[in-house]
Amino acid sequence: MKVLIVILSLSCGFLFSNLSQAQEFISENQQVIMDVIQTAYVEGLQNEGNLEKVDSGFHPGFELLGIGKGDQMWKLPIYNWKETTADAVEEGKKPRKEEELVRVNFLSVDVSGTAASVKLEFYVAEKLTYIDYLSLYKFEDSWKIVSKIFYRFPEKEEK
Repeated sequence: MKVLIVILSLSCGFLFSNLSQAQEFISENQQVIMDVIQTAYVEGLQNEGNLEKVDSGFHPGFELLGIGKGDQMWKLPIYNWKETTADAVEEGKKPRKEEELVRVNFLSVDVSGTAASVKLEFYVAEKLTYIDYLSLYKFEDSWKIVSKIFYRFPEKEEK
């Protein structure tokens, strides 16, 4: 009986040790993913218009997917989004002014091996504007954002 208790205790200790290591691994990946999003998406694409930062975190095959009028789905590849961002820099619209800065609040970062899904709140200044759903893959060199869908909060009508 004592031998059985010792074996069970050792087994439980081993399992909890491995679980702890797995949680650390996931936590490290979650932080890396959040850093990629902060650098490439928030700073690079949204606030600064820094295309080097954009390239550091977006896969060249990235597509933004949306729904327009009549439930028509549309796609915006990253190269088109980068062109729009470069135009905004050229027109002096980026980098954004302090009162127009974008910030995000991470709601969830779900990692399964080399795939990840992130849900975040997207604020322009203090206004919650979107809920974004980003998908990422881990490639040999780093995590890359590969797609995005979103929900846009309706504009409040002035009374």
